[in-house]
Amino acid sequence: MNQDDAPGAARATQIWVDADACPAVVRDILFRAAERARVPLTLVANQWLRTPPSRYIRALQVQGGYDVADDAIAGRAGPGDLVVTQDIPLAARVLERGAEAVNPRGERFTADNIAQRLSMRNFMDELRGAGVQTGGPAAFHARDRQAFANVLDGWLARRR
Repeated sequence: MNQDDAPGAARATQIWVDADACPAVVRDILFRAAERARVPLTLVANQWLRTPPSRYIRALQVQGGYDVADDAIAGRAGPGDLVVTQDIPLAARVLERGAEAVNPRGERFTADNIAQRLSMRNFMDELRGAGVQTGGPAAFHARDRQAFANVLDGWLARRR
């Protein structure tokens, strides 16, 4: 158990990243923000990740397997934390724990939109399961990077 997990320990808000599918450009934005704002940043993945040397940045490698990284994040994220993920069920789990959630395109997951997003995700899964070609996500653009940076800056400003 580390200090963050100790009962009654003072807990600093931090950023958790579902890093297996997080674009490198978003990770770079997060690295710079963690240093600038001195906020703890943890990338969670089932593979080894290179991170810059920093007292604020760490990588947590979890075992491979379905939802292992998601479970690690959901079990650690708490009130006021920011979770960066494309995984809608993970976003729902961390919202229930009082954390904020955003995807790498800067789209916030909220109590007001998470049920609709889960329904749409499940519907698309059903279509794919029936053999319907649904296509993949749109290409990642500079406007997505900027939208993410804006949401991150807003979270950092509220944190102070």
